[in-house]
Amino acid sequence: MGSFEYNTTTMRVVFGQRTLDRLPDEVARLKVNAPLLLSTPEQVSQALELQRILGGRVAGIFSEAAMHTPISTSTKALEYASLKGADGLISIGGGSTIGLGKAISIRTGLPHICIPTTYAGSEMTPILGETLDGKKTTRNDPKIFPGSVIYDVDLTLTLPAGMSATSGVNAIAHAVEALYARNGNPIISLFAVEGIKSLAASLPLIVTSPTDISARKSALYGAWLCGTCLGAVGMSLHHKLCHTLGGSFNMPHAEVHTIILPHALAYNAPNIPGVLEKLAKVLPPNDGGAIKGLNMLLESLNVRRALKDFGFKEESIAEAAKLTLANPYWNPRALELDLITELLRRAWAGEDARADL
Repeated sequence: MGSFEYNTTTMRVVFGQRTLDRLPDEVARLKVNAPLLLSTPEQVSQALELQRILGGRVAGIFSEAAMHTPISTSTKALEYASLKGADGLISIGGGSTIGLGKAISIRTGLPHICIPTTYAGSEMTPILGETLDGKKTTRNDPKIFPGSVIYDVDLTLTLPAGMSATSGVNAIAHAVEALYARNGNPIISLFAVEGIKSLAASLPLIVTSPTDISARKSALYGAWLCGTCLGAVGMSLHHKLCHTLGGSFNMPHAEVHTIILPHALAYNAPNIPGVLEKLAKVLPPNDGGAIKGLNMLLESLNVRRALKDFGFKEESIAEAAKLTLANPYWNPRALELDLITELLRRAWAGEDARADL
């Protein structure tokens, strides 16, 4: 074991079933009197349920959260929060809504409570990704961490099986890259392996039986661990590819993570033999091969595997490859334009990942 650094956070996590009933206690703990409730248009009913739980004591509801956190939406929400005199924020939903809450919180200093309904993990990170004029930029600041996170397993029971699958693989991606992060450490590696193991075991069960409460608990537990990994160490090629495809080509977030992950792992495979050994032990039976195990997991989840299925054009591959390499960043294997281009071609076509790049 070599030298390492490990930084802890002061985040509070409430995990279990019916934990949403504890929301008034969390609001009081943060000394918030008039929180602004945030959601997407599709999840406004859940925001209304929060309003009921809080006895109507809210500043208002802003239900226009959008994928990739457009700065134009954040600006509109900021104006609404100011108009309504909000002194806190409560985000209920996935990465889009939680990202909006982060965007408002970092600009205003308002305390932020996250109530995730997916497995994406954004709630556990000090990272904010925002989109402006077709480009996605990220910032990392401890002030972005929410004040409380409430995980209520019951909220995930209505998450559709397909969305559960892609959201869960999105979480797995955080942990995979944490295992070979330049600033990784033994504690986060333990979190990563346990998180991947929990999700890899529970997601196939959820796909076949979406109301399996035991599987839902395991998946949400795994997502919490994987999100913690994302918030603790640096990410590499996989996340850069996904940010490029999402921010510059408006590709759907979780679906892109699902498609890219095995290909990014295959690209880095020659330089991370130890990581592959760990992954092989917690992925589906695979004759000792992590890449094969990941391919098998995605097959069992019945997810779409091709970028072209979501509107990505073959003629955009070269541009996406160049954008991915535009700003230098660390990766366990040197980045080569022709190989990244081939990686994206395979992802576009929906081919199985293979470590021959």
